[in-house]
Amino acid sequence: MTSLSASARVGLESAVPGGVATRAADRLRMAHDASHYLLHPGAVVTPSDAGQVAALLAYGRRTGTALTFRSGGTSLSGQAVTDRLLVDVRRHFRDLTVLDEGQRVRVQPGVVLRHVNARLAPYGRKLGPDPASESACTVGGVVANNSSGMTCGTEFNTYRTLESLVLALPSGTVLDTGAADADARLRAAEPELHAGLLRLRERVRGNPDSVRRVRAQYAMKNTMGYGVNAFLDHDDPADLLTRLVVGSEGTLAFVASATFRTVPVHRHAATGLLVFDSLSAAMAAMPALVAAGPAAIELLDAAALRVAQRDPKADAALRGLAVRGHAALLAEWQESDPAALADRVADAEPVLAGLPLSAPARLSGEPAARAALWHIRKGLYAAVAGARPSGTTALLEDIAVPVEALAGTCAALADLFERHRYADSVIFGHAKDGNLHFMLNERFDGGEAPARYADFTEEMVDLVLGHGGTLKAEHGTGRVMAPYVRRQFGDELYEVMREVKTLCDPDGVLNPGVLLSDDPEIHMRHLKTVPTVEEEVDRCVECGYCEPVCPSRDLTTTPRQRIVLRREIAAAQAAGNTELARELTDDYDYDAVQTCAVDGMCATACPVLINTGDLVKRLRAQEHGRTAGAAWRGAARRWGATTRGMARGLDLAGALPPALPETATRAARAVLGADRVPQWQRDLPGGGTPRRPHPADDPDAVFVPSCLGTLFAPARGGTGVAAALLTLAGRAGVRLLVPDGIGDLCCGTPWSSKGLTEGYRAVRDSVPPVLREASRDGALPLVSDAASCTEGFERLFDGAGDLRVVDAVAYTAGTLLPRLTVRRRIGSLALHPTCSSARLGLDDALLIVARAVADEVVVPDGWQCCGFAGDRGLLHPELTASATRAEAAAVAARPFDGYASVNRTCEIGLARATGQPYRHLLELLAEVTAP
Repeated sequence: MTSLSASARVGLESAVPGGVATRAADRLRMAHDASHYLLHPGAVVTPSDAGQVAALLAYGRRTGTALTFRSGGTSLSGQAVTDRLLVDVRRHFRDLTVLDEGQRVRVQPGVVLRHVNARLAPYGRKLGPDPASESACTVGGVVANNSSGMTCGTEFNTYRTLESLVLALPSGTVLDTGAADADARLRAAEPELHAGLLRLRERVRGNPDSVRRVRAQYAMKNTMGYGVNAFLDHDDPADLLTRLVVGSEGTLAFVASATFRTVPVHRHAATGLLVFDSLSAAMAAMPALVAAGPAAIELLDAAALRVAQRDPKADAALRGLAVRGHAALLAEWQESDPAALADRVADAEPVLAGLPLSAPARLSGEPAARAALWHIRKGLYAAVAGARPSGTTALLEDIAVPVEALAGTCAALADLFERHRYADSVIFGHAKDGNLHFMLNERFDGGEAPARYADFTEEMVDLVLGHGGTLKAEHGTGRVMAPYVRRQFGDELYEVMREVKTLCDPDGVLNPGVLLSDDPEIHMRHLKTVPTVEEEVDRCVECGYCEPVCPSRDLTTTPRQRIVLRREIAAAQAAGNTELARELTDDYDYDAVQTCAVDGMCATACPVLINTGDLVKRLRAQEHGRTAGAAWRGAARRWGATTRGMARGLDLAGALPPALPETATRAARAVLGADRVPQWQRDLPGGGTPRRPHPADDPDAVFVPSCLGTLFAPARGGTGVAAALLTLAGRAGVRLLVPDGIGDLCCGTPWSSKGLTEGYRAVRDSVPPVLREASRDGALPLVSDAASCTEGFERLFDGAGDLRVVDAVAYTAGTLLPRLTVRRRIGSLALHPTCSSARLGLDDALLIVARAVADEVVVPDGWQCCGFAGDRGLLHPELTASATRAEAAAVAARPFDGYASVNRTCEIGLARATGQPYRHLLELLAEVTAP
């Protein structure tokens, strides 16, 4: 399906009003996931509730139109792509309810796993499944793929910890399997399904060979086919249906919500990277290590170690390792009680001492060291894939074998890599569970699979099944292993699985071609080609880790989508499809360039550190004409006058009847373009006050107030952050110098974010010399009172090692606050960190200062970059409205005594979103400390 007819669109619109997208840009940006398959959907449908999903299912049955549900799209096996209808269930299905003091939680499919765990953290609980993709994968995918992970094994995976589901069946029946009468309701509404599940239960239980196979297969992690272990584990059809849907990859029903039993968070842990001279030595150590009772043992082979060394969080020991044939095991022991952990570690130490390690074992309980090791491990797939040759596709496979077969399997895999010329392949994974991941780089020119890939796959299947293993342990069967389900389970259990599908989805409308397929070559079709485009684009593996932190994700595009659309434009041009390339390019300007906040938050989540904002800045630079470039170049030389003029313009607009400036700017935007003329709105503050020098004898630091204080007046009742910081410094006995010529100084962010390279160069030439002189050649720190400016100065000073900039919040937390007396805290504070404060690592300093201001500090659920992004909030206020929607709802849910952020534009954006008076955190601190 490459296009949607007019009549089909009418039918879809009646089922999902306003939720049908057929533009090429919408279809193609949603076509990509982390797998090596690519199909273009005929339409993307975004239902807003379960009722619309039911109507959509009815449409699919009536018209014979297939549906594929997609949530996070981190899928690795091709289960989230389709050429039919793609149903986006991430955008509107994000409700989360904590039950029974955190013992249980009810979650809709669009909620990111990490967000669930963040809500459970105050209760000391978390979800059992802990996949490495927790920052991006959603609960819908966790259920659909029976996710497990690094420490949960099979005991605490999705199948074992799920309590119940609310399901919408293809027939239209909606069933809450947690209801007391769920089985009776299923029997009444779906008598054939109810009876069929009972029949299959007896068929499996009555066949000794089936029982033996099921027991052996599900002693391991196993996501091949349907979870027929349900027929041995459960009796009632409602419970059987619940478990069969787990791991069914959207082929049996829609999961409207899932209720989980949570598990305790073990707050105390000891972690270490155990390095061996060879992979065989590491594997030989496994029995002794497993007997020592660690919660996790993660394998990294030599190739994986080389990639891990490049991670910025790698410690000196890892970076200094001369990797040859080495392998490492990341081992962690966990307990809820520190004494119990000490006993665990003491018991493990003799075992570790007896291992043939390349360096002595070091177990650390220090949170930062442990977090760094896990950061490296969790980002390993994307980091390895990001280092692949340009134009190749990364294929990540995962298998499981009995632990005793692990060493032989690893050796045989290495031999397969060599014989089939996959020289750069890596092996890593959850060694404690016998679960290996390995990655190949392949080039599918023209979407065709080379013979070596087909031959390798056949031999790998024989190898794994010969060791009594499973061809899929965590990532789902998808398309990649659908042809091999019968070979793994045998004819009898395969026929049972077939009947499960027929009973639940008799018309075959849910995700055809996935999990079970009659096409023995389906895993060799629709293979993804990766055109070479730009540096950022070429490294991307389309994993989607960036998407949950992107402020434009619910408005236009995400970083992943910006990148894949660049690839689609290149592919259309290469194919000579100029009409498609032109359509995509035209839509790209607003969707990807103008509504990108260039906030860099994508880089904080990306395992290969892609900052898509850098790409967008370059694209913006290409759009600027000579006139705009010259105007901004001139502004760089007269920045004080420019900012004062802008401020006076805001004052003038505010003095007029509101309808006049609103109408005038709207008309100008219509003529000149929304990306060139800011939209004045009546909630904008007036202009601020010019920055002036503040002399100081023998100063302790140089203070560089932000030009935002000149552009925008403080919030009502506030003094502004510059005045507040000078007040706090005076109370603390700290001397701050504001240098001469301050009005013309800027960090360069306005030019950098717009891609105005010549203007930015002018700032870079003029500002650092002034600040170098003021700081006595870098002897004094430079203090910036806006987090975005702090970050901007760090970029501006890159290469000028004699200049040091520190954010005012960090300076206050470390230098001023210990010398101040808090006379009265407010009761509660809603705190909005900013994208810049997050990237600068200011979280701890923010909380230190905030806790001096208020007894209760709350970072609201749904916090993310507000999308105001300099002037984006003025040019495209819809971006800020979309980015702040979830946080605004959380703020509105209860009253607070104060509202704070650490950037004036962010304060304006949050005030606009919530109707509350957001102010700089240091203003509030000045009010609660003694004179």
